[in-house]
Amino acid sequence: MPELPEVEVICRGLQEHIVGKRITAIYSSGKRLRLPLERESMHRELVGQRILNLSRRAKYLCMELENGAFLIIHLGMTGNMGIFANGSVLKKHDHVCWTLENKTELRFNDTRRFGAVQLLAAKDAKAQKKALFAATGPEPFSRTCSTSYLKERAARRKQAVKCFIMDSHVIAGIGNIYANESLFRSGIHPTRPASTLSEKEWKRLLTIIRKTLRHAIECGGSTISDFVDASGKGGYFQMNFQIYGKAGEQCSQCREIIQKTTIGGRASFFCPACQQEDQSR
Repeated sequence: MPELPEVEVICRGLQEHIVGKRITAIYSSGKRLRLPLERESMHRELVGQRILNLSRRAKYLCMELENGAFLIIHLGMTGNMGIFANGSVLKKHDHVCWTLENKTELRFNDTRRFGAVQLLAAKDAKAQKKALFAATGPEPFSRTCSTSYLKERAARRKQAVKCFIMDSHVIAGIGNIYANESLFRSGIHPTRPASTLSEKEWKRLLTIIRKTLRHAIECGGSTISDFVDASGKGGYFQMNFQIYGKAGEQCSQCREIIQKTTIGGRASFFCPACQQEDQSR
């Protein structure tokens, strides 16, 4: 599943191609996505409108139109967005195509169709967008996501710290890969209750989360199966994995054997020597 870095990479890659361009036509495959596609409303609201901005919120792409409408796009597990020449052959899983005035097409491709394209109509788009993200936590790069904020939210939480930082109500956009990598690089065991981390540990973890995400964005994201960016290229942050997917291998720091467990239903990797469990429990 594309995580924050992958969605950010796609967002940045698309911006120069679509911002300022007018939508002239829309095609849809008719196949059901995670949410029903409002085809008629989309034609009415978007055709003839100029794209003012494309941004990312958590793992969502947010496209703003000049009439005030928004498109909120979630890539699901296998979704992707790309720019193609107008009239070029559609791929099997191209489910929505927006033709632009510069003779290119913005296409949403999703093999498993767990993604979603949601239209927020111009008349109440801002209120709908606010409601949609009302329960979403701050972006990890924002000032709101501070050491004191995390420590306060974690107080009295017995939840494993890995699940805590992956909770989109706490922090937006941190998925399984980057939670594993950040906790390893911070020397924190993933099963430790979030409430047991000291202020110093939260400061270090937040610093490393930000550093890891920035590095992943610079690398174009992580290509595990079929992720590609807006130009069709795969990311290469997976070459920098220190813990994710390395069960049974030696830790790069201490040579101990990396272990794998399941936390919150997700595969979790840790070094029993570098990430010792909290001894105070």
